[in-house]
Amino acid sequence: MTEYPRTKSRSQPDYLYQSYKSTIERAPSQPLIRIPHTLSELTGPVYGNHPLGGTDNDLTRHYPEPPQGERIIVAGRILDEDGRGVPHALVEIWQANAAGRYRHTRDNHPAPLDPNFLGAGRTIADEAGNYRFLTVKPGAYPWGNHHNAWRPAHIHFSLFGPAFLTRLVTQMYFPKDPLIPFDPILQSIPDEAARERLVSAFDLSLTEAAWALGYRFDIVLRGRRSTPFEGGPA
Repeated sequence: MTEYPRTKSRSQPDYLYQSYKSTIERAPSQPLIRIPHTLSELTGPVYGNHPLGGTDNDLTRHYPEPPQGERIIVAGRILDEDGRGVPHALVEIWQANAAGRYRHTRDNHPAPLDPNFLGAGRTIADEAGNYRFLTVKPGAYPWGNHHNAWRPAHIHFSLFGPAFLTRLVTQMYFPKDPLIPFDPILQSIPDEAARERLVSAFDLSLTEAAWALGYRFDIVLRGRRSTPFEGGPA
């Protein structure tokens, strides 16, 4: 039997996790080979040809009519290992709609497709590393990993520094979601404390009265309390 490499840090997901079936096919069977980066890869632009718009971080205003679902505010800080804010990171999110369906051609889940919800947004963190999004709470959805498999409600996060090679990807979950213990993607992270760092916290100070509930999700880039990332440090 081939012995697949594991991540050295218990705070990061394993490359191979038997219960998460797609890792069986894609986990590397040999040590990873590092390819030297060229100058263009190290310094290439992140933001592309489309500048950020004033409402790119408000997923409820991409269409003339508002989307269906519970409005929520998701905010937090991008931090280094010493708790200092990391300025000017590009923060992107994508998610399912309130019924648990993505606006994507490959999503054939027979849940309603909200014509007024794009399901993606982006923003630039400020000088102190703060970011903020207004969106709707995503729904759970079935997936084909195992019998009666359902993904907990979650939001995908992508972070960029000054170049494409700095990209980090992770997921944010919601507190007290009953599906969390059954999710093999989250459970592929060996350390329980690290798994808990992917669960946002309800924050009344972020909540806007009669409008949207608030959830705080800080992202730590390095160190002992770093956020787990997909394909994170080995």
